Amino acid sequence: MGTLTDKVVIISGASSGIGEATARALAAEGCRLVLAARRMKRLIALKESLEAQGAQCLVMQTDVTSQGQWKCLVDKTLELWGQIDVLINNAGIMPLSYIKNLRIEEWEQMIDVNLKGALYGVAAVLPHMRSRRNGHIINISSTAGRWLFDGGAVYCAIKFALNAFSEGFRREITASEGIRMTLIEPGITSTELHLGIKDPEVLQAGSNQPPVQPLMPEDIAQSVVYALSQPAHVNINEVLVMPTNQKS
Repeated sequence: MGTLTDKVVIISGASSGIGEATARALAAEGCRLVLAARRMKRLIALKESLEAQGAQCLVMQTDVTSQGQWKCLVDKTLELWGQIDVLINNAGIMPLSYIKNLRIEEWEQMIDVNLKGALYGVAAVLPHMRSRRNGHIINISSTAGRWLFDGGAVYCAIKFALNAFSEGFRREITASEGIRMTLIEPGITSTELHLGIKDPEVLQAGSNQPPVQPLMPEDIAQSVVYALSQPAHVNINEVLVMPTNQKS
């Protein structure tokens, strides 16, 4: 039995990309998984695939922008398994746009999903984790939380905010109560995130960029496994993972 066997792990945005890859990696480690996303058909397909390999899974259709749905997710998890060991805040969207184009609705959607969704997840699990003085939260951020790029001002601002919150949590909670916080910052990764880009100027600019061999979701999943596998006295504060030929 490994160090992660029977750990109860909630993963938001589990229906594809990094979330799905992380679910598969943690299932292989013996974790009990709570898979949350909006696309129920994909969640069910993932659940069936993992259960065929012997994993234990709960799936719940979840909109991370709803505090009520987060509460239902946590309540159902505790009802089934009585504990929550890990929360992985992975749900996210990336409708990049230039500021001048004033795609304000997209700005609001990113704030709601990428930032408030993560905060709501933390708020939902924190009372339980504090009562046990045990737990681990992983926030999936981005290199966009370190370096700005044209067309990404709002997206980067939100990732900067998530990074700041994660460090604030570590200072306020981890240091005194032992609930660990890890921030994982992937560079360019082969996922569906780019499908959310609708700004024609950003799409055109992207087509002119030099090619980068992207990370695969499985690369990030292995970073998650590494962070979670450390002994209790070790906290992996940050993991910055980039393609070899990505400059920034």
